[in-house]
Amino acid sequence: MQQTLVLIKPDAVQRGLTGDILSRFEKRGLKIVAMKMMTLDNTLAKRHYSDHQDKPFFQSLVTFITSGPIVAIVLEGRNAVEAVRNMMGKTDSLKSPPGTIRGDLGLDVEHNLVHGSDSEQSAAKEIPVFFNPDEILTYTRAIDPWITAS
Repeated sequence: MQQTLVLIKPDAVQRGLTGDILSRFEKRGLKIVAMKMMTLDNTLAKRHYSDHQDKPFFQSLVTFITSGPIVAIVLEGRNAVEAVRNMMGKTDSLKSPPGTIRGDLGLDVEHNLVHGSDSEQSAAKEIPVFFNPDEILTYTRAIDPWITAS
């Protein structure tokens, strides 16, 4: 099964949307295998956004993601990266279609509620930034055969 990282960003936490966002992923059939609430410091934020360090919006990303608590999650499922990306919608919430997290709940391009790994390679790089291997659980849900059957 594929794993991906999701961050519920400070704007979503502050607006009380964490449960709604988590519920959407679970209803889709994705399994939560790791989760924690935390506040990022500058070092961890810069490490997470290191691919953007040469872009003009890098500092605003760091400032925003460190502005309040986040919820870091590892989701697991068939095609988890693509499923999460599709569920999130476009980076600019105003351009995201209804039915997506950002399209239904987002306000703008900067305050866009969630981050999700954009590829399997990114997920493999991002997950260890937030979780130690022993924090990621392996378990079977009663519904798994209905969701993951070949």
